[in-house]
Amino acid sequence: MVFIVLGVLLLGMKVAEFGPVAAWSWWLVLLPFGCAVIWWWWADSTGYTKRREMDKMQERKDARRVKAMEALGIDPRLKIKDTKKAERFRKSRDFQVSRIEGKREEVRRRQKEIVTHGSRFDSSMDTHPGDNMPDLPKPKR
Repeated sequence: MVFIVLGVLLLGMKVAEFGPVAAWSWWLVLLPFGCAVIWWWWADSTGYTKRREMDKMQERKDARRVKAMEALGIDPRLKIKDTKKAERFRKSRDFQVSRIEGKREEVRRRQKEIVTHGSRFDSSMDTHPGDNMPDLPKPKR
């Protein structure tokens, strides 16, 4: 890219006959364009551009991973090397999970209790219509 910009500047100066570039030969003015072609050939043949592209892709993947970990509330820079520290971390995490699951189980138990005991459709009720109906007074004529 640098060669192209330099070539365009030198070409503009040569056409406008500005400064010392007006006296230079055309070969010297067009030399940056040839250097750009040689650079692109070398970069493609050695795999330089492919490696740069792969590095950029890896950086994007790492940034997505860090963003996802932060969204989950995990510090991506956290490196637990100490086994005691890792064990304390796991125990703390297990305790948090068991506490949350205990609360969920309590809610489920209460909801089941409400449905089975406080429902009109309890299994102790007779399912035949009219059998448990109170006698209604007869209308007067």
